[in-house]
Amino acid sequence: GVLGSGDFARSLAVRLVCSGFRVVVGSRNPKRKANLFPAAAEVTFQAEAVKKADVIFVAIFREHYSTLCDLADVLVGKILVDVSNNTEINHHKESNAEYLASLFPACTVVKAFNVVSAWTLQSGARDGNKQVLICSNNQEAKRTIAEIAQVMGFTPVDMGCMSSACEIENIPLRLLPAWKIPIFLALGLFLCFFTYNLIRQVIHPYIREQKNKLYKIPIEVVNTTLPCVSYVMLSLVYLPGVLAACSQLYYGTKYRRFPDWLDQWLQHRKQIGLLSFFCAALHAVYSLCLPMRRSHRYLLIETAVKQAMEKKMTVWVEEEVWRMEIYISVGIIALGLLSLLAITSLPSIANSLNWREFSFIQ
Repeated sequence: GVLGSGDFARSLAVRLVCSGFRVVVGSRNPKRKANLFPAAAEVTFQAEAVKKADVIFVAIFREHYSTLCDLADVLVGKILVDVSNNTEINHHKESNAEYLASLFPACTVVKAFNVVSAWTLQSGARDGNKQVLICSNNQEAKRTIAEIAQVMGFTPVDMGCMSSACEIENIPLRLLPAWKIPIFLALGLFLCFFTYNLIRQVIHPYIREQKNKLYKIPIEVVNTTLPCVSYVMLSLVYLPGVLAACSQLYYGTKYRRFPDWLDQWLQHRKQIGLLSFFCAALHAVYSLCLPMRRSHRYLLIETAVKQAMEKKMTVWVEEEVWRMEIYISVGIIALGLLSLLAITSLPSIANSLNWREFSFIQ
């Protein structure tokens, strides 16, 4: 059974029908909403839908839970699956699932499917996160919902009892929680190096020689800043491992807990490494764009004119040519190796490697 007729309820009904379940949808306006659901799903009034189903997905907002109180007698003994989310983290003192359980004590409430989007339900588990987080105080009810999730093509994850519902409801509202520290670190490093390069390449020549080189800021100054950030971030990936090893050697055991700052640092290594690769990739793109700049063309023409006036027949310098060719070649190889490290850090790739393969690549 599905109570509700919104986007999520429609997507859920479609996925359940495609997975072979018999679905009955409860709506306050069944005639007007019937054409929104698949033909195989029965659309009727909420009271009728509740009578015909043992497992009921409550796909309505928390504010409307009280409208179901008239159905309390019919809901006795049913499994209610709360799929709702809030608009803010910890918006209410108790989770939506706990609030639903307090309204219907004679029912078994399960929190599930709230981290799955309507788009994922429509397109199937292949196009989204496969995990369905489940929690409830009733083990049998959790097992039932887990079996339904598996048939639908998802991977059920048991998150424990109902007290975990609040944490599960906060998950869709968090914006990149593991990336905040690495991003601020990268921005801080970028600002420091950018300021240094700005002083060195733009401000210093203007003060000493009265040369206006502001045109260097968008491309050249940024391009010299990005690799600095990249290799410092890359060093910060491997430095905490060295510090951790030194700590274990100092105390003579690997079972002593690391300090909190080192523990947090170790946990953010993957994100720091991926940001290092991001800066290196941007540096490669900026470097390829250097000859396309209008300022570069003007300087090239100016140099050619000077050489013509000085009647120089050739300006070929073998050492400089070889130095630049090797420099670019080594840079390309370095970016390729960093790309390999970044790709193998992605969870989908890392999970396909055993420990020896991952260590070999590192």
